Order: sequence, then structure tokens, then C-alpha cells
Amino acid sequence: MSKIKVMSENLANKIAAGEVVEKCASVVKELVENSIDAASDSIKINLQDGGLKEIKITDNGAGMESEDALLSFQRHATSKLIREDDLFFINTLGFRGEALPSIASVSEVDLTTCASTIGTHIHIKGGKLEINEPSDARKGTIISVSNLFYNTPARLKYLKSEQYELANTVSFIEKLALSYPNIKFELTNNDKTLVKTSGSGNLLKTIHEIYGLNVSSKMLEVKGETDDYTMEGYICKPEILKSNRNHMITIVNGRVVRNNDLNRAINDAYYTYKPDIKFPIVVLKFETDPTLIDVNIHPTKQDIKLSKTDELYKMIIDTIKDKLYKELLIPNALKEEATEISLPVAMIKNEIVTEKLEENENKISEKNYQTELDLSIKEEQEEYHPTKREDIIINPELKKIVLYPVGLALGTYIIAQNEEGVYLIDQHAAQERINYDKYLKALKEEVTTTIAPLFPINIELNTSDFLTIKENLDTLTKIGFNIEEFGLNTFIIKEHPTWLKRGFEEESIHKIFDSIISIGNKFDRVKFNEHIAITLACKMSIKANTRISIEAQEEILHELVNTDNPYNCPHGRPTIIKFSIYDLEKMFKRAMN
Repeated sequence: MSKIKVMSENLANKIAAGEVVEKCASVVKELVENSIDAASDSIKINLQDGGLKEIKITDNGAGMESEDALLSFQRHATSKLIREDDLFFINTLGFRGEALPSIASVSEVDLTTCASTIGTHIHIKGGKLEINEPSDARKGTIISVSNLFYNTPARLKYLKSEQYELANTVSFIEKLALSYPNIKFELTNNDKTLVKTSGSGNLLKTIHEIYGLNVSSKMLEVKGETDDYTMEGYICKPEILKSNRNHMITIVNGRVVRNNDLNRAINDAYYTYKPDIKFPIVVLKFETDPTLIDVNIHPTKQDIKLSKTDELYKMIIDTIKDKLYKELLIPNALKEEATEISLPVAMIKNEIVTEKLEENENKISEKNYQTELDLSIKEEQEEYHPTKREDIIINPELKKIVLYPVGLALGTYIIAQNEEGVYLIDQHAAQERINYDKYLKALKEEVTTTIAPLFPINIELNTSDFLTIKENLDTLTKIGFNIEEFGLNTFIIKEHPTWLKRGFEEESIHKIFDSIISIGNKFDRVKFNEHIAITLACKMSIKANTRISIEAQEEILHELVNTDNPYNCPHGRPTIIKFSIYDLEKMFKRAMN
């Protein structure tokens, strides 16, 4: 007797549901994407108990005729993919024909749809058709999904709490609203509105409706293109950062995607503008020929493969870096008043978010509801070779600022002033940035000036470290060291570059050796230069709680404004913060409005 049997269609759909439907947000994603593909310009998502009890989607799209409505619940039935060649030209969000039958097999689905004069009402429970009848002629589709996974206990037990499931759904709808600012989205849970956008078509306005004024007022518009890709959208000033990557929103041909190459490029563009543990808020839309991407590698269609990633990577890096270079990025110590910010009048923030969501913010990695004000910034990407910028005026606004030091607070912060207000400068972070630029420039020089110490410096190592340094002696020679072996596991340094700080030569050489050893077999010259510049800059800069003269303060301020990125130290910490005259007058109640 044959052991191999053909699965029933219902069983196959339940198995498929395990890939397509992971949580409540998965159901919302599939249904809302169908509404978008149906050319809807208004979509309402009503949840009960975070979607655990019911998910209801209402749209004003094209709707379906009775025959199509019934056929849509058949596995692999779709209007979006007809021929095999269509796989190379996918322009819709859905195309597999798996979502509706998969959802219907593990829940109760009620569908009312109309494309002409007579509507259709269909009710399916656990994959079995129970009702198929005519209905009213409202144009569009209303579909509700209730009792999710009621007939698959193994899946039901993996659903999380109401707040967790709700947070996932809210996060996805916000991203979808940013992908389609021309569509009006409204998301409610238990009749409370959580997300509401106007469908104005203005991306900045939609960012404002999602994130609020404090974020939208600090967004910078960027545009870039190559022969194969175009990019446009908004990036945040480095003073507004988040603790996870969830707010790095990338949209390719209208589809919200997760792609490591795109995220890496964006993160690298902010190198030295932010700490490594913080991430920028960006909304970037990419358009390209459908043949250059593959969205058919996972049932959720959120992970995609990109072609020609090298040129795309370079375009992202150059565009974001150039924008940040040209902006004045000194953060205000206090939040700016709404009256000081020029935004469209119609931008009104919807503040309705449940208290429970805010209380659970730190427990839910997928969503961060609070606006964070973190004065941090960017770091030069490790493997990226920046293009020449001779024609770019770097930080032109900052170079117009003349700061007059008036003292030192706590032996750490230089107090400076001008006609616009008072500035606090972290003397260690500022000098660290200055030294970093000097060391990095020196390490890139093809010809290095060297000096011979009065007494040669001996460095003794263990065997493994000795062999690692010996393997990379050519690199050390290129940057100005004259090194020879001297007995067992020992090197003698007869000459070294002049840029090593006087009096700290041996300590600096140890730091350089440690960097080479830490990189090990994966030695890379660009990484080496960056690591050495950062390490030496930190160790050789003036420390906190160190009193310096007014003349020394003036020199630091003068050198700081001429650096590549004067706003942050190489680790991403801010170097300078501003208290405007208005801020001071408000704090002292001289300004009451």
C-alpha cells in the first residue's frame, strides 16, 4: 500500500499559513497590501484587542465581482501574475495567491466586496465556505478576520500579548503610511485611534503625522540617483536618534523592505555622527527596474535581493554624507518651540496613543513610541573610500560663527558666546575630533616625515603577537616606522613618524601594535587607519577636569570649526551644544511666551 498521500487542500493551506501568517501584523499586512493593489486611496484598519479578537479592513478600492471574490480564496489564484515572465516585472505588493486561502484556513473570514452594481458577501470558517450571497453595492471591500488560529492550537499558543501584537501592527502601518503618503490610513484599536494620516501626498507631512513635530522639524530632504537607481526621502539630523533600527525605513518600488545592504549603507553614512548603539530615523524611497530586484525569496516579501549593490551603496553614502556636511548641526540645549519651525500649516500631530503602549515601550523591540532627544552624531564607514570633495564647501554656516571663550565650567566645558547665545564645548571631545582629523590625514599621506629617537625603543611581545606584527611590517614601514627584529619576540624602533605626540611615543606605538593585533588575519588598511586615528586621538587629547587657559580655549575653538565634522567626536558624542538667547530668557522668565 502506498505510503505517500496527496495532502488535502485545507491541510496544505494550514501549512502555508505557517509561513504567511506569523502574527496579527502578518494578517494586517497581507490584507492592507491587497487594498493598496486595488488602487484604494482610503484604508481603515479596525482592531479588537490588538487583532487577537478581530481584524477588520475597509477600503474604497476596485472591489471584486462575485466570481472573483470566491476564486480569491483558492490557493495560487491571483490577478497579479499571469505568465512566468511576469515574475521578472513585479509591480504589485502581492502576487503569490497564498495569503487569503492561508488566512481563511486558520480563522473566520467575512468578506463583503463590490466592483459594479451588485456586491458579494462571503463567510468562510476554517477554510470551509459557509455563506455566499449577494450584498449591497458599496464600492470597495470590507474584510474581517476573527478567532485567528482557533483551529491550530500549536500556532495559537505562540501569539503574544495584546500590546505586543498591537505594537507590531502599528509599526507596520506607520511604515506603510510613509510608503504611500497619497493614501489616507486610519488604525484604531478598541475604537481608539492610534495612527491617522491625511493622504495629502506630502511625505514630510506624513512624517509629521507619524512622528510629531520634534522629529519632522529636524528632517533633511535628500535626493540621489545612479544609472539604475533613484533615491529620495528624508534623513534626520543626528541629534534625533533611536535605540534600534526599526526607524530606518527603506522602500523599494513601493514595498517596505528589510535589506542588510541598504541598512549598512545608511548606518555607515552616519559614521562619527552617532554612537554605534544609536540609529538614525530615515525614510528613503528607491525606484529601480523590477528586473534588478528579487522579491520572491520569502513568503512575506519583505526581504529582497538587489543587483548592482556597489553603485547603490556608494550613492547612498555620498548623498547622505554630502547633506550632513552642508548642514549646521549644532543642537539646541532646549527643545525648540513650535513657533520657531516652518512647517505646513496643515501638519497636526495625532497624539492618541494608549498609555499601555507607552508603558510597554522598552519591552517591545519592534516599536519605540517615545521621541528620543540624543545629542549624538556620525562615523566614517570602515570600508568606504570617500570621493574627493574639493568642490564642496564643508560646514559653510559653522565657519561663519565666531565664538568667544569666556571661561571653563567644571574644568571640562568651554563656555563661549556670540550674538546668538551661549555655547558649551566639551574640551576633550573637541580636541579628540581635532586630533582624529590630524592623525587620519597623516596616516593617508604617501610620504611621511620621520624622526629617530635618541634611544631606540624596544617593544617585547608574546610569540603570537610578534608573528602578527611581523606579518604586517610593510604596513608599518609605509606609515613611517623603521622597525627591525631584535632578539626573541622583540622589535626595535629606530625611526617613527613625527606625528606621534612628543613624550608619548612608546605608548602610541603600543596602541598601534595593539590595533594590528586586534585586527589579526583580516587586516584592512582603511580599518587600521580609522582605528589608529580614533585610539590615538582619544588617548592624546586633553582630559576632563583639566584647567586650560583662555588662549588654549581659543585655539581649540579655531581648530574645531575647521575639522571635517566639528559636531561630534570620533565616537559620535557631541562636541558643542547651544543655548540660544531665547532659551536663556525663557529659563529666567524674561520671555514668557
